[in-house]
Amino acid sequence: AVMAASNPSVFLLTVNGHIEGANFPEYDNLYCKYCFVYGHDWAPTTGLEEGITQIASKSSQASHRLIWNFPLATTFKSTNPSGWPQLVVSVYGPDVFGNDVVRGYGATHIPFTPGQHTKTIPMFVPEPTWRLQKFTGWLTGRRPEYTDPKVVAQGEGREVTRVRSQGFVSVSFLIMTKDMKKMDYDTGPSGPANKPSATSGWSTEEQP
Repeated sequence: AVMAASNPSVFLLTVNGHIEGANFPEYDNLYCKYCFVYGHDWAPTTGLEEGITQIASKSSQASHRLIWNFPLATTFKSTNPSGWPQLVVSVYGPDVFGNDVVRGYGATHIPFTPGQHTKTIPMFVPEPTWRLQKFTGWLTGRRPEYTDPKVVAQGEGREVTRVRSQGFVSVSFLIMTKDMKKMDYDTGPSGPANKPSATSGWSTEEQP
């Protein structure tokens, strides 16, 4: 109880869910890598910060979608909602030479509101910025790619890179928060006047 009193400002965010699948009209046999990006005040307490799905092929039944159904389960603690976690996904698949090349990058903020959410993340690839690069890329079969996919979450690298979109990744989330209300952070849908109801423990649904 002493520790709780001395550190009243820690709250928890639990992210469960699935990287459900993707829609890439031009490509098949793809897998997805994910990682979380978050601010200085955040730390993961349980679960995995990054992972990689199995390779999925398009099924004729599911309107040519790729299905991964790859589970996400991570809990974060923080003292400050600034730097709220983002999920960064990058999708890879074979080129004509059988080498794995990047087929898209994307990022989305973890939902702020407790409960079920589904996000569709637009995926993009960096474009070669000049013709010679394009030609050598074609020659070697290499696509331009980011050495660190986390640059996708920061946004700074994006303006200087020409990108083109190709495809979407869908992610389902079940979000739970604990102890956010005692910090007067409102995660409800109806704006800053709204305060979550005074139930103890975890919030798994939006408060009225």
